[in-house]
Amino acid sequence: MTLRQRKFIGMVAIVTFLIVYCLIAMAIGGMVAVGLPLPLEIGFFVLAGIGWLPVVMIIIRWMSRPA
Repeated sequence: MTLRQRKFIGMVAIVTFLIVYCLIAMAIGGMVAVGLPLPLEIGFFVLAGIGWLPVVMIIIRWMSRPA
């Protein structure tokens, strides 16, 4: 697989993952975090906001491997 093909597949995977992840995080946040004391609510959304990074870092590492 060429570098160009891996970058295209990785880009599609990242965009798809982020859309699904955001929708799931919003749904869980709406059910669990809303109504909690403010520090806990902020803590949930901070963790949810950085929770996508490890997955995207793995995809980017795969995309940038040499051919």
